[in-house]
Amino acid sequence: MAIEFRTIVPRSSIALLAAIATNISVTPAHAGQQIFDELRFGGSASVQGGVEREDGIFPEVTVFFDPFGQDAATGWKQQLARPRINLGTSIGTSGEATQVFAGLSWTANFNEKFFAEAGFGGVWHDGELEGNTDGPNLGCRFLFHEYLGAGYRFDQHWNVVAQVAHSSNANLCDGPNNGMTRAGIQVGYKF
Repeated sequence: MAIEFRTIVPRSSIALLAAIATNISVTPAHAGQQIFDELRFGGSASVQGGVEREDGIFPEVTVFFDPFGQDAATGWKQQLARPRINLGTSIGTSGEATQVFAGLSWTANFNEKFFAEAGFGGVWHDGELEGNTDGPNLGCRFLFHEYLGAGYRFDQHWNVVAQVAHSSNANLCDGPNNGMTRAGIQVGYKF
């Protein structure tokens, strides 16, 4: 049985991943500055119960940008006042919803190794809006997206993050609002 890659991964996700891969080493006109601060890749699974549960594993890729200088922040107040920008995708498998998301991420460093992270933004998805009997009914295409994570740094470049992410419409559009809640692990490489 042959499985075509394009039937598993929607074209919008392929375009996003291609853009990330093409531009990963590009630097801006300012010498010594990177466009990308960090690249994370991993996977997640639905943690919802009942008919709202999504099947399969969701491969994920997230890119972080640091235009506000979060890396140079010292102390909790500066760290929280300088969020990073994130852009990513959670790719639906088994016929479930693919998400493309963007937002702000705040990092609190406990020490050189351990950190916590929170993010808030928006997501576009290709899931079912209503009438789904095998997964969430999401009500509208654009949802709020938030996540919490805890991480460990192996060295100055590599880290691992466990996170829980939730997307829903906060009852701001007509239709159901089951939302999507996924938990998973990502490995990060900081440039």
